[in-house]
Amino acid sequence: MTITWYGQTCFRINTLKSRNGSVNILIDPFEKEIGLRSPKTEADILLVTHDNKRTLSGNFFLINGPGEYDVKGVYIQGILGKSLKKEEVSEKTTIYTIEAEKIKICHLGKLGQKELTPNQIERIGKVDILMIPIGGKETLEASGAVKVMSQIEPKIIIPMYYRIPKLKVKLEGLDKFLKSLRIKSLEPLSKLSIKEKDLSEEEAKVIILKP
Repeated sequence: MTITWYGQTCFRINTLKSRNGSVNILIDPFEKEIGLRSPKTEADILLVTHDNKRTLSGNFFLINGPGEYDVKGVYIQGILGKSLKKEEVSEKTTIYTIEAEKIKICHLGKLGQKELTPNQIERIGKVDILMIPIGGKETLEASGAVKVMSQIEPKIIIPMYYRIPKLKVKLEGLDKFLKSLRIKSLEPLSKLSIKEKDLSEEEAKVIILKP
């Protein structure tokens, strides 16, 4: 499995060939107006976690809300969550769990809840890789992200939705999050290539991806 990050909440997950063939999953593509280079929407499965005004076209299976889906041997579950807007008015976002190659990924979307509910925790279940927003605004800030991480207890954490070069959206940077975990610095990867055998049962590992 290969995971690529484009910035914000946008990822591409490529599964290896199996009896169902390789599967290309794209999450939350965005418009170039935010300052970043927008990814191509070519995918077998497209996941949308929140209101996306981008006009999407292509021959993909679209999932844009809660439910259970089995597409090309990939099991996906959408769970209702909340993001935070001005004056503490909540908006809906979708948390996704994705199971492929015996690896379970959880993408929290634009989650802004201070903590997960017992029902959300139960439905998310045991997670190998967690994609979590840390930049504030309508999503979790560093301290809130650490609390939610402790609720899920993943093996690998990939932070997302934070300040990066060229981004026009004002968000907190990565340093505050790393400092809260007592991590001085990490060398970012261009992508994460991983198999089930690479997952460790020991202390959780933070991985930084280059957009």
